[in-house]
Amino acid sequence: MATIEIPVRKGKAARVKKGQVVKVINTKGQQVVDTWAFNADDLHEFMSMEHSRVSLNAIIPKVGGVMVTNKRRPIFTLVEDTSGGIHDTMIAACDRYRYENLGCTEYHDNCTDNLAAGLGELGLQPPETPSPLNLFMNIPVIDGNAIDFLPPVSTPGSYVSFRAEMDCVVAFSACPQDMIPINGTSKQPTEAHFEVLG
Repeated sequence: MATIEIPVRKGKAARVKKGQVVKVINTKGQQVVDTWAFNADDLHEFMSMEHSRVSLNAIIPKVGGVMVTNKRRPIFTLVEDTSGGIHDTMIAACDRYRYENLGCTEYHDNCTDNLAAGLGELGLQPPETPSPLNLFMNIPVIDGNAIDFLPPVSTPGSYVSFRAEMDCVVAFSACPQDMIPINGTSKQPTEAHFEVLG
């Protein structure tokens, strides 16, 4: 069992077989990890947040919850969560335009590019950037309509584990957001890690 680093501000991907468990570790406790999963045989089928919210009847997956694809087929089941159970299914992956809107005038690492780079290491290209499952990201809904961007509640070494329900390719980005406090009040992104078990 190898522990694989998701480098700070960068992306990583891996192939996962049906039945294997993917353990995503918030190594230092305050790092958002954008997470994607694609059908290994057809990257046009991928874990979909809008379809999964219907399947879950919720906006945050809990242990036992099944994430589904854009074809409404199971792809991940959440089997363990020691992180406090706060994750996000609503916010799109950051990209150059997000940082431009925040006032960044030079290139900024971003999760959209990290997805492409992570898959590129496997010789793959994403057909699009699906909305990710933002593990450990704390986006509370206020009064049923407004949202906020708060630091994670997860602690160092806490983790979530998913069982793959089909052969898939998983991809992660250690979100490089350093302009708002989603990676902690210090606004300092860190590395994270994952393991593929079984």
